[in-house]
Amino acid sequence: MAGDVVIIGGGQAAVSCAAKLRALGHGDAITIVAEEKTLPYQRPPLSKKYMAGELSIDRLLIRPADWYVEQKITVERGTRASAIDPAAHRVILANGRTLGYRRLVLATGSRPRRLPSAIGGDLPGILTMRDIADADRLAPNLRPGQRLLIVGGGYIGLEAAAVAAAKGLAVTLLEAAPRILQRVAAGPTSDYFRALHQRHGVDLREGAALSCLVGRDGRVAGAQIGDSTLIQADLVLIGIGILPNDDLARDAGLAVENGILVDEQCRTSAPDIFAAGDCASLLWQGERIRLESVQNAIDQGEHAAACLLGSNAAYQPHPWFWSDQYDVKLQIAGLNRGYDSVVVRPGTRPGSQSVWYYRAGRMVAVDAMNDALNYSIAKKVLETDRSIPAEQAGDPAVDLKPWLRG
Repeated sequence: MAGDVVIIGGGQAAVSCAAKLRALGHGDAITIVAEEKTLPYQRPPLSKKYMAGELSIDRLLIRPADWYVEQKITVERGTRASAIDPAAHRVILANGRTLGYRRLVLATGSRPRRLPSAIGGDLPGILTMRDIADADRLAPNLRPGQRLLIVGGGYIGLEAAAVAAAKGLAVTLLEAAPRILQRVAAGPTSDYFRALHQRHGVDLREGAALSCLVGRDGRVAGAQIGDSTLIQADLVLIGIGILPNDDLARDAGLAVENGILVDEQCRTSAPDIFAAGDCASLLWQGERIRLESVQNAIDQGEHAAACLLGSNAAYQPHPWFWSDQYDVKLQIAGLNRGYDSVVVRPGTRPGSQSVWYYRAGRMVAVDAMNDALNYSIAKKVLETDRSIPAEQAGDPAVDLKPWLRG
């Protein structure tokens, strides 16, 4: 057995790893070091149902408090790990305490990218959306008539825009790229969500070169676009992506490159240290990637637990993601990296459709908007390493259900 296990991180990967260790029969001590004071909770609903007031913190918790007691898992809450000593097998905490380990798991997650201070990125009052403290700062200010400026047209920014617009705020969203979602989706998906937000009154400005954020009375109050356009705002939210929390690993001498490098068993360059979740850089289909999703955090956390106990199985993820905006559920299967063509399939209900991605004639991903059936078909086909021909995927007259049977 692995002996005492310390897991640094208070998110889904950490809890999934701890739960799997117990399920596999690990009987020695398990300690989770969580920087936040709250028990580990789900993050995706923060920019959706939690911020909208539809979910309480108790319903966000990944596991209730008594589960940790029953499983004999210690959660060090409000505790930051400041250093790792791999040679001595010790974690040094910010309060001066040390924790010894036989095996260590880094599930340190990620943090929001920030704008440079040179353009006002350090002005007081700038909001981000990554943890419950961020959501709690933003939610009370979501009042009808308030002016919200969002910088960044990715999924976090669009989800926040949807919640705010539904609450009656005047929302302006700036995207520096020529179109929203440019980094993560094809043009038809961008077109779909642009039209959706514009129907709900969001002022979308694409190709908007942010010159700087501006302040008034000691806090951020808007943004200057280009040479002269000034957008005033009561609230400013930055949603320009995330960075992996790999500083602890780097400082400890572990291999790091846009995340903590892990092998197929989730092992880092130190043999007794594993990593999982947003912070981990894994090899997938011949290239290094980080999978920023709940499902990967769960699956990779569980896989790390099994390998920590001796399994040599290779981690083989099947990426999938989702986003909720207004009454639209976007479901994504696969990764569209390197796609060279897309086809659009109209859905059977008004407002539903799917966008299918191909690379060298082979299906690699799908975006499905209120189209659960075609999402399910595509997801299963991708998981079995098959491909639906583009001419069939793009033809609504072709029944794709036979592909569910292989």
